[in-house]
Amino acid sequence: MSDEAPPERRRMVRPPSGGTAAGRGLGQKIRTADKKSMSSQQWIKRQLADPYSDRARAEGWRSRAAFKLMEIDDRLGLIRRGSRVIDLGAAPGGWTQVAMKRGAAAVVGVDLLPVEAVPGATLIEADFTAPGVDQQLIDLLGGPPDLVLSDMAHNTVGHRKTDHLKIIVLIEIAADFAIRTLRPGGTFVTKSFQGGDLGEVMGRLRAAFDRVQIIKPGASRKDSAEVFLVATGKR
Repeated sequence: MSDEAPPERRRMVRPPSGGTAAGRGLGQKIRTADKKSMSSQQWIKRQLADPYSDRARAEGWRSRAAFKLMEIDDRLGLIRRGSRVIDLGAAPGGWTQVAMKRGAAAVVGVDLLPVEAVPGATLIEADFTAPGVDQQLIDLLGGPPDLVLSDMAHNTVGHRKTDHLKIIVLIEIAADFAIRTLRPGGTFVTKSFQGGDLGEVMGRLRAAFDRVQIIKPGASRKDSAEVFLVATGKR
């Protein structure tokens, strides 16, 4: 690997919010909690008290986010046997696991972070926003996807307006990719946030898909503004 510093935009995507205790360094955080900030200690306590995190560890899912996708899929039947799936912001691999275990024939995932191998899936470490990476995903998949998933996030800077704009940009990039590449009848799922200014991207999705809806799975924390934008029936 090159010793050169990564480009600035590599800071766009933050580390995953879920995962196993080992994968997230949870054990180390617990042992050194007295040296952490109050917010870090509160995160640790919340994580340990979270039943979905407990279930994820017990059932072998990489992150609690797996339950969010499973709930959406249970409601809408998005992952069909034999389907081709692209997973944007794949780390630590929970959504890729769900897609494979629910019958996808091929899954290609990408993240700025390395992702431990998921049997049957292809996972690459790359910046999805870099030129040529989108086509690389299509080539690895062997053709257009039936389902595009995006759990991409970014490093917050603490400035509400700036953080909000970064969120919108990632959603727009993922939506553009889905509109350009999905097979007819395909589906796009992306993480979003309540109160976001999504007017423009919602308009584009409504023009390209039969139905666009916002879903908040039970696995999303009640105190979180997180929701998921689901567009089905690509025209």
